[in-house]
Amino acid sequence: MRRNSLAFRLTASAGIVCFVLFMAAGFLLADLFRAAVERNFDARLEAVLDGLLASVDIKDETTPAMTAALADTRFSIPLSGWYWQVTPIGANQSQGLVSQSLLDQRLTPDPAVLAERNQTGVARFYLTDAKGTKVRAIEQRYQLFGSQQQYSFLVAGNFDELRGEIDDFNNALILVLGLLALGLVLAVLVQVRFGLKPMHELEGELNAIREGRKDKLSGTYPEEIDAVAQELNLLISANAEVIERARTQVGNLAHALKTPLSVLANEANAAKGTLAEKVQQQIHVMRDQVSLYLDRARRAARARSLGAATDMRPVLEGLLRTLAKINEARHIEVELICPPGLQFRGEQQDLEEIAGNLLDNAWKWAARRIRVEARLLRDTPSNRFWVVLTVGDDGPGLPADKREEALQRGRRLDETKPGSGLGLSIVAETAAMYSGTVSLGVSQLGGLESQVHLPATGAVATAT
Repeated sequence: MRRNSLAFRLTASAGIVCFVLFMAAGFLLADLFRAAVERNFDARLEAVLDGLLASVDIKDETTPAMTAALADTRFSIPLSGWYWQVTPIGANQSQGLVSQSLLDQRLTPDPAVLAERNQTGVARFYLTDAKGTKVRAIEQRYQLFGSQQQYSFLVAGNFDELRGEIDDFNNALILVLGLLALGLVLAVLVQVRFGLKPMHELEGELNAIREGRKDKLSGTYPEEIDAVAQELNLLISANAEVIERARTQVGNLAHALKTPLSVLANEANAAKGTLAEKVQQQIHVMRDQVSLYLDRARRAARARSLGAATDMRPVLEGLLRTLAKINEARHIEVELICPPGLQFRGEQQDLEEIAGNLLDNAWKWAARRIRVEARLLRDTPSNRFWVVLTVGDDGPGLPADKREEALQRGRRLDETKPGSGLGLSIVAETAAMYSGTVSLGVSQLGGLESQVHLPATGAVATAT
């Protein structure tokens, strides 16, 4: 799944939304559970507070006294985290009562937390005892019967005992929400793959059309994509019609110019003088230019056509046999490396023109050996396949500062060799029409190496 694909965007966005929602739900549920635990714990403390209030009475009209001990033995264990105390407000604190668990300690809540009370006058807050234990406390003020003094009744419980329960709930919550989020992301991934499956099928059919295995889209697509498929079929048909019309017009133009040029040539041949010679020279120039641009127009039309595919190996073998016969007396040793099934995505005529010019140039300069290699290259970012055709020889080679000049039309760097100087430039022009490139370098054999990148069909599975 590539980062710039629709599948990645849909899955990533769904994953982010799930993460945010489940994080918010997790915090909310954890807070609700903690609040519920606090309420239940406060209810237990209020029950102890009611029991404490029922067990305290006034002795000698000023001193509070316990009439009965509380049933919970945790209030008797020193520093157990469970405490109670009864203290007079604004009077001597030593006149108050404390649980045995407090020993000689006293709980002194902050006045700010005591100021926040509910409708029944109960303050709820947290404290830390002398042992460092976090306790949950409630405090309420009463005026006991038979006394004018107001007393503070405070009951505290060990809240750390509930932390394990809260932590267990939070861990279970994280596990459940994590599994649920993972399940939703996987479900979204499956949904995205299923929903985008017609797009992959459409891509496969377009590749088949580009590689010449089909001539139109024939699959059954959902309503949203079917209209696009129909428009693409119309575009493919229109493209084929335009290319066929261009070929016809190029042929008609060639025939239309051939007759007038022949008439002019005949008249010039019949006449004598400087003017006739000049006309004959210009007629030859015009014929060359017409042939050049007609060939270029034909190549451009073929390069823009869909569906053409040419096997590389048969074309290369045929060209090598022909050139070997022509140069039989030179005894050139040729090495061909080309996997079977490798296909150039274009017309056979253009491949023959490209490979033929490269091989002819190699035969002109080679001393004894020529190496020809064709391989498949996959461009990972664009996911496109290319044929890399490399032709090298053991000749004198070409200096680096002359290689760019050799690709220019009509430039011959050595007049001792036959030719017009158009071979490499034709190769560069034809390759460019297929969005390909041509480069010159040093061959493994020591001479010149010509390398051409051309579009491929991806038929060979051993792409690098």
